[in-house]
Amino acid sequence: MLTIDGSRGEGGGQVLRTSLALSVATRTPIVIENIRAGRKKPGLLRQHLTAVEAARVISGARVEGASLGSRRVTFAPGDVRPGTYEFAIGSGGSALLVAQTVLPPLLTASAPSTITVVGGTHNPMAPPFEFFERAFLGCVNRQGPEVHAVLERPGFMVAGGGRVQVHVKPAASLDGFELLDAGARVRREARVLIAGLPPSVGSRELRALVDGLDLRADEGRVDEVNAVGIGNAIVCTLEHEHVTEVFSAFGERGVRAEAVAGRLVRDVRSYLAAGAPVGRRLADQLLIPLALAGGGAFRTGPLSKHTKTNMTVIRDFLPVDFDVEDDDGATRITVKAASPGKE
Repeated sequence: MLTIDGSRGEGGGQVLRTSLALSVATRTPIVIENIRAGRKKPGLLRQHLTAVEAARVISGARVEGASLGSRRVTFAPGDVRPGTYEFAIGSGGSALLVAQTVLPPLLTASAPSTITVVGGTHNPMAPPFEFFERAFLGCVNRQGPEVHAVLERPGFMVAGGGRVQVHVKPAASLDGFELLDAGARVRREARVLIAGLPPSVGSRELRALVDGLDLRADEGRVDEVNAVGIGNAIVCTLEHEHVTEVFSAFGERGVRAEAVAGRLVRDVRSYLAAGAPVGRRLADQLLIPLALAGGGAFRTGPLSKHTKTNMTVIRDFLPVDFDVEDDDGATRITVKAASPGKE
């Protein structure tokens, strides 16, 4: 049984999610210790417990230690069981991160699956639905599967209540790909979502985005959405010939609308200035599907702690190496088969 130290690297929930995904995909029994040791409230929160439960259900796994606050979980999966499933977090925890936990093994399962997750779809601790749908799945679908996501209802922190459905048509195997250049710009869009807040909040944010990113009038809009609680999110989508990237910022009590928009403007400008097609959030999330494919490459900016952590966890499960090298001011990551004799 493989032992995973959850305190390594960034010491958060990503170690747990990656370990669960690859445990199911490779049918490797694991013990995860020191879960989320690097966080103010270590151990399993509702979102992480739901990820464990989802991985258990789709693999018929034997599980010990899966309870709120637990810092140690034993997980022994069986064969992948494609099907129709629904999981509810019971909080504003990220529904998309739960979906991403079970998606990798379902990409090459023996039959299609539909996964519904109820929870947060737009919260500051995770990429929003639009990132999952446009940026992440846009890359995954280049590998052979057909994955389609539907936002049935948005959910914000802390109430949650959002509902996401993910339809997976698997492939026999995953293809690797190279993403070294974004290509020509196709489209850009800024969208402000507000629920239960004065419309003026959205109007001020949109005005700041238009000014900060030099948008045309038809490239931005404010959408008042129905949600369980109040919420505010800004999403900017940059669609290029070879990749779509999505950036987000979230309203907070006591923070001016212009300041919220300013965060997103800085993120977008930083991405464009770096000249690399893959942003820092997409970089760490592409590692798992490319490692399961056995190869691929992409260019990104400086490596985040999440990306470095994901590399170490993936190496525990799969015989792959990650070559990291400077590439004209950017960082090129190449996924390849591990050298013979290397564990």
